[in-house]
Amino acid sequence: MDVLALYGLLVLTTLPPLVPNSALLVSAGVLASRGELFLPQVLLVVAGSALLGDLLMYLAARRFGEPVRTWMRRNPRRLALLEWTSQRIQRYGVPFVIAVRFLPSGRIAGALASGVLRYPLRKYALGAGIAEATWATYSVGLGYVGSAVAHNRLYAAAIGLGVSCAVAAVGTAIQWAARRRALRQRPEGGGERDGEGRDDRTSSTAAA
Repeated sequence: MDVLALYGLLVLTTLPPLVPNSALLVSAGVLASRGELFLPQVLLVVAGSALLGDLLMYLAARRFGEPVRTWMRRNPRRLALLEWTSQRIQRYGVPFVIAVRFLPSGRIAGALASGVLRYPLRKYALGAGIAEATWATYSVGLGYVGSAVAHNRLYAAAIGLGVSCAVAAVGTAIQWAARRRALRQRPEGGGERDGEGRDDRTSSTAAA
């Protein structure tokens, strides 16, 4: 495949959310380890396009907060995810903006929740930038390191995809456990509270 076409494909698969791209990123890492691609450039393209996608989602949610909330309310699971994410962004700020990127559907939830809350753009961009740089390094690095260890493209891709699936499974388990804990605590405390003593369930939907 032409190098420019490959970079274009990397952008097309990392800019929008929910596009399967693990195999492509691992393959890009394998090619970089073999000298067919320039590793820093691959990381810059992947992280930069993903960050641009995050900022576009954030700005759309900030501009159209009420339609976003209406859309989320149509599905109880989406609404619960938005509320859970909003509460933790209010409480933990940038560290959670970074961490949520690595949870299932966390890229979308983090961007939409931050936009709806009107979380400061500078802080969101900082957190999202760190998260995407880390994600790009990890995703492409699986193929790069796997190729250096296995000395075989197929083995390297298999190692990278296997590790990626394992990490995704761990993230799913962590998110599931955290949401279960939040549901158990809700009847007892009447909802979690943020750092200023306000009820998170109301404060998460207060700002448009």
